[in-house]
Amino acid sequence: MVSASFRFYEELNDFLARARRYRDITVPCARAATVKHMIEALGVPHTEVELVLVNGESVDFDRQICDGDRVSVYPRFETFDITPLLRVRAHPLRTTRFVADAHLGGLARLLRMTGFDTLYDNNFADADIEAIAAHDGRIVLTRDRELLKRRTITHGCYVHALKPELQFAEILARLDLGRSARPFTLCLACNAPLHAIDKARVEHLLPESVRERHTRFSTCDVCRRVFWEGSHWVKMRALIGRLLPHG
Repeated sequence: MVSASFRFYEELNDFLARARRYRDITVPCARAATVKHMIEALGVPHTEVELVLVNGESVDFDRQICDGDRVSVYPRFETFDITPLLRVRAHPLRTTRFVADAHLGGLARLLRMTGFDTLYDNNFADADIEAIAAHDGRIVLTRDRELLKRRTITHGCYVHALKPELQFAEILARLDLGRSARPFTLCLACNAPLHAIDKARVEHLLPESVRERHTRFSTCDVCRRVFWEGSHWVKMRALIGRLLPHG
């Protein structure tokens, strides 16, 4: 058995027992324990971590803990660039795509509404989410820290807020997504892209009042639903205006 001291910074302290927050803590470690193993044993999902320093040197998750090591653990950095340092995730995701767990249906809907590819099904089991994230290169969104500790999940966000609008604001700020939003480009029902369609092709599907008042329509090639800028669209537009920084 060896021992090492750990210090967690900023919001990573939210995952720690209160007595261990914002201070150096010395804990016993198994002789074969890695940085990743000990960080998660203390309660912090590895997906929340951006940088680990051991004795002042940047290391990856596989670095084995030695007796007397001083381990500093940092979350994502928003105010300065640490790309010259070794990050614990070797490569960023090229495309921002999400998979949300069963408790985040409201957040998934808001993300789709603003154009962010988000898979969601309230029947997804944790193993399903892990497999989807690995296969598609998706960021896992969850309020279950144990899910984020799964070995093959490399990118994920623990969602702190409880209400969908606050959850959306949290993810938007954390991942700096405001400028990437493309409202009304994805189907809210199935997450597939929407595209414009001529009124003549869908006229037979429309209520009479809609045929008389609207000229622009869009559809999804998966569920074949038809959308137009009616009163529901106006309400969603107002909601997006509140949610996005420059909505």
